[in-house]
Amino acid sequence: MTSPEQSRLAGPLSMSVANLCHRLQSQVSARTAAGFAEVLRRLGAPLQVAVAGRIKSGKSTLVNALIGRRVAPTDIGECTRLVTRFQYGTVDRVEIVFTDGRKQVLPFAADGMIPAELGVDIEQVSHIEAYLTNAVLQGMTVIDTPGLGSLDAASVSRTEQLLGAAKHAKDDEGSDELDDTSRNAVAGAEAVLYVVTQGVRADDQQALAAFTAATASREAGPVNAIAVLNKADTIAPESVEGADGDIWKAATILSEKQASTLKPRVADVLPVIGLIAESAESGGFTSADAEALRQLADLDDDVLQTMLISADIFTSWECDVPSGTRLRLLEKLDLFGVSHAVEAIRKEPEITAGALRRSLLDASGLEAVRQRLSIVFAARADGIKAAAALASVTALAHASGDPGERQRVHDAIEVLLAKPEAHQLRLLEALTLVASGAVDMPEDLSEEVLRVGSNADIGAQLGKPGAPRPELAAHALERAGWWRSFASFGATPAQSRVAHVVHRAYFLMWQQVREA
Repeated sequence: MTSPEQSRLAGPLSMSVANLCHRLQSQVSARTAAGFAEVLRRLGAPLQVAVAGRIKSGKSTLVNALIGRRVAPTDIGECTRLVTRFQYGTVDRVEIVFTDGRKQVLPFAADGMIPAELGVDIEQVSHIEAYLTNAVLQGMTVIDTPGLGSLDAASVSRTEQLLGAAKHAKDDEGSDELDDTSRNAVAGAEAVLYVVTQGVRADDQQALAAFTAATASREAGPVNAIAVLNKADTIAPESVEGADGDIWKAATILSEKQASTLKPRVADVLPVIGLIAESAESGGFTSADAEALRQLADLDDDVLQTMLISADIFTSWECDVPSGTRLRLLEKLDLFGVSHAVEAIRKEPEITAGALRRSLLDASGLEAVRQRLSIVFAARADGIKAAAALASVTALAHASGDPGERQRVHDAIEVLLAKPEAHQLRLLEALTLVASGAVDMPEDLSEEVLRVGSNADIGAQLGKPGAPRPELAAHALERAGWWRSFASFGATPAQSRVAHVVHRAYFLMWQQVREA
């Protein structure tokens, strides 16, 4: 009989790993079995995505936009020093989780957000759990992390503990409870959304590497990590060659440059304006705001263009729109959003407040980010979760210190990976080996492996999006033959291991396209 937990599994791979855990629980120590129980719980939960980035990169604003509700505090306060997990619940509530396991329930603040001040000693707090009756969170748990770069030691420690960065086992024989290493091995997020701004630093690579543990001890890579260039509207287009004075074009060009810097740790870098996205998506943009923008649209163009030069001029200039109203618009949309909205009104004077909100949402770039999240994360949730779970199972077995237990777990995993349906896991493994540099491949072949392993759409995997099925089938078969030959002739043993996996991936694509 299928248990409620199994009915919520992401797919057949997660089901196979869950069955493996069930079978092994009676063959391992009580402590390891307790770890497997936690793995099973996580397998039945939504995909866990950690939103990471430097302080003041706009992470919490983007979290609010993705959730569609202004709930994560964006101003510096106690909450921004803590990890906050936003997950689905039938009743909206906030739980403070203390380091000793105690929980304290708090109501949301009057403005609907998590209270900026918790009224407790945050040195005793592990993290915050926020439960929301939110459809987005039924398929994805969002983990908002403290900004990197300006954290106090306690915040760093709390983040590492929750995301599983601690690596060293503690000898605590005789306890059936999870030890710290085991708990961390199964507590990490399974995917990463990394937020950067135009001032990308060289050590962002190291910051991304710091979230290795956030993917349950697997390297963050193009399978389970994407990045966004936030605050795209603050880019000076004249500073970007080829932008032709267009802010969004400048942001797109800059995103592509950042992608080349951050790859292969991320699948892509996409521009977004988190502030506008948050205001448009979370109900922050109102009909009163739309009316104020109409008044601005009625101003002489020369006057308005002068006002839009800077925030100070915009709020201090003498005009019929009250200064306080302009300040409110600036806080919600910034100058770029105001300019975009005014242009939309002038093009279509009868535009409704709802249509204006949708126009702002389109201008924010949020939809493209959501689509990429769906492709990279949601469509691959089964493989990502199964791979993360297997990594946790392996870590638990190694932490046990029992060679026999470790061997039993290893043998069981090898049997699972030998099954045809487990090929996706082999592909994820091969992709990680190439992306991390563990297996050295010629540049053109590395790019091909990354393309095959980083996309869910067959056309994109084959590098021929939108091509007709006969062309896709022929190309898949041709590449399958090439990789088989490479595996047998000319490849190093490590390269051959990857090549056999890629050959199999192309062959399966050929079968799927031919039978469609």
